[in-house]
Amino acid sequence: MEQEKLLHKLRNGDLKAYALVFDKHYAWLCNYVFKMSHDRALSEDIVQDVFLKIWEQKKTINISSSLKNYLFKSCHNQFLMHVRREKVHRDMLDNIRWDLLFDRYTDESEYNSKREKLFELIEKLPPRCREIFVKNKLENRKYREIATEMQISIKTVESQMSKALHFLKQHATTFLL
Repeated sequence: MEQEKLLHKLRNGDLKAYALVFDKHYAWLCNYVFKMSHDRALSEDIVQDVFLKIWEQKKTINISSSLKNYLFKSCHNQFLMHVRREKVHRDMLDNIRWDLLFDRYTDESEYNSKREKLFELIEKLPPRCREIFVKNKLENRKYREIATEMQISIKTVESQMSKALHFLKQHATTFLL
């Protein structure tokens, strides 16, 4: 079926046209998303979300390129939105862990002693790693802000934060628990 006729039928709520698009592209799109996510269930969820949105917005859908390209781009964007949500979620959990870590200690002298040891560990981080960690965790700055200020990529900030957190988790267990 020609793409324009298919899209016209889809806009008019033709379930057969929708099923045809779904059947033709679903497996291919799942494989595409799987290559990015390495998670089969997530891949299927993302592709199903894209098809659900297409059905919900069928009357207003505007596809200027090929249908296949539109689906590809939609799945790609949906995956990126998922990654961003997960990153925000991980950052929130990380902040909660740090807050709980300090809130656990009600004895002020014990708290101060452990805090000093933690700051000593932070000082042992490589300079750039330490600077990024301090800006993010102690100054509450966002990765994007840090990247812009330091003229580095957000990926570099993420990598340095990952290294810092790994180092601190490895060495902090000896005195924080």
